[in-house]
Amino acid sequence: MAPNDSTEELEIKLVLEAIHEQYGYDFRDYASDSIQRRVHAVLAKSGAAHFGELQHRLLTEPTFFASLLGGLTVQLSEMFRDPKFYRAFREKVIPVLRTYPQLKIWHAGCASGEEVYTTAIILTEANLYERTQIYATDVSAAVLEQAREGVYPAEHAAKFAESYRESGGKSELSDYYSSAYGRIAVRESLRKNVVFFQHDLVSDYALGEMHVIFCRNVLIYFGATLRERVIDMFARGLYRGGFLCLGASECLPKTRAGLFEEYFAEERIFRRRGEP
Repeated sequence: MAPNDSTEELEIKLVLEAIHEQYGYDFRDYASDSIQRRVHAVLAKSGAAHFGELQHRLLTEPTFFASLLGGLTVQLSEMFRDPKFYRAFREKVIPVLRTYPQLKIWHAGCASGEEVYTTAIILTEANLYERTQIYATDVSAAVLEQAREGVYPAEHAAKFAESYRESGGKSELSDYYSSAYGRIAVRESLRKNVVFFQHDLVSDYALGEMHVIFCRNVLIYFGATLRERVIDMFARGLYRGGFLCLGASECLPKTRAGLFEEYFAEERIFRRRGEP
């Protein structure tokens, strides 16, 4: 590694240490290349001349940190993202969920909430939503506010509707939202059983007694040690026989494979080992 690369890597580590010490957000075990790119992007957006100035402002200006937090996290989401996954969820998981009198579902790293409302729609069409409580969490308070509102640009509606149909949707997606002024707003009926709150997968507690945990396209941004810790958290949070749903390019660490069985491996759906 060239000396200037080594110095820059140290400066980025110091920025991440400062964030952890001052605000409690821990990005230190995120995948190195990914977090370095995001810190560079934050530096460019911040107007700071160098990493030293960025660190100083992060330590001394809480509002400055709050304005940049979103840049350190990945906030990509859409309704019925990866339709094949949601078709598999409808066909393979929903029949099992029907056997429970009440359901608890956790969307970990829910971003702006599109996939949370996707789950609510699927459960509604399966006549399961009324007996379900959904917990939707993210590290960013700002993005959670958007998720809570459930309002999205209307330009995304056509893509959402196409993915909905490909996933096996039984109606028209437009039945589930209203539209006005270039925005679409999900109906209150989809929001009433969802609780949104701030939660850090790196340092916070596990939510327990879950029947399903969705954590899709989040673990790819974590380093190996952190991925193992988060999988352990999910194992503690799931009922035996509960489902863990990961993203298309994610897999269980080999060191944690004994905790889960491959329920539908093609779409990264795993089941907690042990009798329900």
